[in-house]
Amino acid sequence: MAELADKAGITVRTLRFYRERKLIPPPRREGRIAWYGEHHLARLRTIAALLERGHTLGGIAELLTAFECGRDVGELLGLAEAAITTPWSEEAAIRLTPEELADRFAGQITPENLTAALELGYLAADGDEIVHISRRLLDASTDLVRQGVPLSAVLTAAHEVRAHADALAETFTALVRTHVLAQSPDVPASLERLRPIARTVVDAELSLAMDRRLRRELTPNAEKRQPPGGAHRFP
Repeated sequence: MAELADKAGITVRTLRFYRERKLIPPPRREGRIAWYGEHHLARLRTIAALLERGHTLGGIAELLTAFECGRDVGELLGLAEAAITTPWSEEAAIRLTPEELADRFAGQITPENLTAALELGYLAADGDEIVHISRRLLDASTDLVRQGVPLSAVLTAAHEVRAHADALAETFTALVRTHVLAQSPDVPASLERLRPIARTVVDAELSLAMDRRLRRELTPNAEKRQPPGGAHRFP
């Protein structure tokens, strides 16, 4: 394991984490000896390349599982090639020391919260540093905690948001695969044109949903605050 980690340019700790996430296949065993081969090294280099392009560990695991299960490789490559070359996300990973992470979430870096963040794929250990997959998500989580939301609640909400985001991605991908990619001779160019459309739709729908929710939440309170006699009258 140490030799494989050294050749891949990662720490043994990171390699163990990848094994736990089933991102690499198990080694060949002879008694108590575990043998790793070139295919393990190639897998680690693929993971590293995808991480550098902004992909999450969860997304990488899904793609690798699809290949291993024998799904249509051509179809997967048709959808993923452009995304690998030019990721849809523009998230930049950020490295922190354990102390820096603790400073952001004073008193809330508990084993339970760390486990939840690892399961989400937000955090990974790399030697003495911690890698967060997204500076924007880290900053948003920090701001929420500073506003008084417990980190445990932020992480619970993140699970729900992830599920909704995955459902949105599935809906949009099916739409694009059926009506655009099947007829397009230039898949990367089509995906590049569709990228801002997807973001616009999600942003607009979320904004409208927040408006509807806030009206339902605040309207009863607004009515209660009105003085006797009804609404204010203006000259």
